[in-house]
Amino acid sequence: MTTAHELHARGLREHLAPALRGLGFTGWRRTFSLPDETHWALLGVVESHTADRVRYTFDLGVIRKADWTAAFPGPRPDPRAVYGIETWRARIGEVLPVGEDVWWEVLPGPRWQVALDDSVAAVRRYGLPELLRRIERDRGGAGETYLSPAELEQVNGVLLAASVARIQRAELSGRVLVLTGAWTRADAVALAVLRGVADGFLSARDERFRAVRCLDTLGRELWTFPE
Repeated sequence: MTTAHELHARGLREHLAPALRGLGFTGWRRTFSLPDETHWALLGVVESHTADRVRYTFDLGVIRKADWTAAFPGPRPDPRAVYGIETWRARIGEVLPVGEDVWWEVLPGPRWQVALDDSVAAVRRYGLPELLRRIERDRGGAGETYLSPAELEQVNGVLLAASVARIQRAELSGRVLVLTGAWTRADAVALAVLRGVADGFLSARDERFRAVRCLDTLGRELWTFPE
């Protein structure tokens, strides 16, 4: 009898990868990207294995090619890795209507391809458009980059010590310093640490900004300092 692991491997090879290429992605196995001159638009297959089952979902991310070359000269980024220089990063569930983590599972039986078809539909209807939108938003100059990747890593060291998600992007927009990261409004620790980070930025008295805003990775408003 064909096992779930064998079906999963076959599904990736014979169905998922060809379907993603049909949507315009390049790549193979578990890492894919969209062709673009200025940005890496990434999609990675993330798996969860047990003895008798395999579940999978997708990581999405956008990285400027100039930032990637400066920080990590080498091959294409791995969509499943976190580098700290992403302009945007999310699990596909975050851009689906449910707004929460979503996983698919290939199960033995006559309808074993249903999960594969459903996951491809999620990429087609939500993941791919969001990647393209994020690229155009970044290319359109939503703001001036405030920190270099190296400077951003120094600030992120403070957040890492407090077990708070790193700042993925810091830019200036309309005399406001906008920080983006994988935070949630309910995270009291992130609020306290980011308030301190904002105070540090504001104490520098940079004339280019008078306030600090924190957004989640979908661009939703979280906090503004001074409050």
